[in-house]
Amino acid sequence: MPRARLSDRATLHLTGDEAEPFLQNLVTADLSALGQGEARPAALLTPQGKILFDFLVSRIAGGLRLDVAAGARGDLAKRLTLYKLRAKFMIAPSDETVAAVWEEDAPDGALVDRRFPGRVFRLYGADGVEGDPAEFEALRLSLGIAEAERDFPGSDVFPHDVLLDQNGGVSFKKGCFVGQEVVSRMQHRGTARRRVMVLRAEGHLTPGVNLDAGGKTIGTVLSASGSLGIGMVRIDRLVDALGAGAALSADGVPLEAEVPSWAGYALPEPGAGDEA
Repeated sequence: MPRARLSDRATLHLTGDEAEPFLQNLVTADLSALGQGEARPAALLTPQGKILFDFLVSRIAGGLRLDVAAGARGDLAKRLTLYKLRAKFMIAPSDETVAAVWEEDAPDGALVDRRFPGRVFRLYGADGVEGDPAEFEALRLSLGIAEAERDFPGSDVFPHDVLLDQNGGVSFKKGCFVGQEVVSRMQHRGTARRRVMVLRAEGHLTPGVNLDAGGKTIGTVLSASGSLGIGMVRIDRLVDALGAGAALSADGVPLEAEVPSWAGYALPEPGAGDEA
């Protein structure tokens, strides 16, 4: 049965009348569109528009749940407390378990994970969930879904880099949030040049090594499981390299880079620029 407990994830509960208005004005996603049976991606940014924390948001009785990397939960709670001031709601860690379920009918209480194009669910507080987390990791990598802490450090990437503009993790209509001006400018000017891509190699991939083409570095391997991985790729440089007939490799291992099947971004025209 394809399900696994995710021990590297933990949750925060925000409860009280002002929890949702508070978070709506702070994070990238539009919480007014958040349904009862789903978990949606969102992020809290720096004022310069880079991701401090990313998480899944879902509804609970009287408030919201944030599903975040376990190692980042304490720092996220502290950051939210700094913004909270006198707002009337509580921020508290939860001891509920976090599990992923996929390729089956949703069990009772499961929430649709909106980062995925198919039947993938989040299950909270369920006892006795078994399964191999590595199988879920392989599914995640095969679809090009990146997560902070596991794949990239905080304050290092923009939402566009990790496709939050593609999966509903950023709203360009709801109004202000921290870092909104920078992110909106990238959207309207079409200046996103780094993108997560799926990597399929002829051998073992090593996280952290450079992606090379024609003697030039075009990106970095973020995470990998055997010959499958995801990379942060300068897509303009990739297009120019492919146009010149250059082969792609990572630490000498030949590979191919793919736009995730669900993502709507397009590769630029050759020669679209080489700005940093």
